[in-house]
Amino acid sequence: MSAASGDDRFELFDLRVEAVITGDGPVYCGARPGDHFELRGEMLHLPPGQGFSIYSLAAVLPLLAAKQRPTHPNDWMTTDTLIACPDPNCTSKLRILRLGKRPFSHALTTAVPLPARERRN
Repeated sequence: MSAASGDDRFELFDLRVEAVITGDGPVYCGARPGDHFELRGEMLHLPPGQGFSIYSLAAVLPLLAAKQRPTHPNDWMTTDTLIACPDPNCTSKLRILRLGKRPFSHALTTAVPLPARERRN
């Protein structure tokens, strides 16, 4: 916790990643409309009995940490929500939706302390 402020809180968006089937073409990743998972903090949650392709997950995983953070309204990370399936012959896509924000404490998420902030007089 910062010695000067005493406040080490920050917020991240919870995310929902859902399968979107576009067109009448083939779906090779096994996705069905409505398939989804949620990311709450660092924890991935799938509905009971539902799977998710590791290849589809690999395509979206690098974007999730950035999508969790607040971004400028004009940033493409804010506006772009559809991610293509990694198989170029598959007609599915993944939609990343921001849900509500969740508060976190720096001290409860890392062993690295916040730097002391200089006091301004």
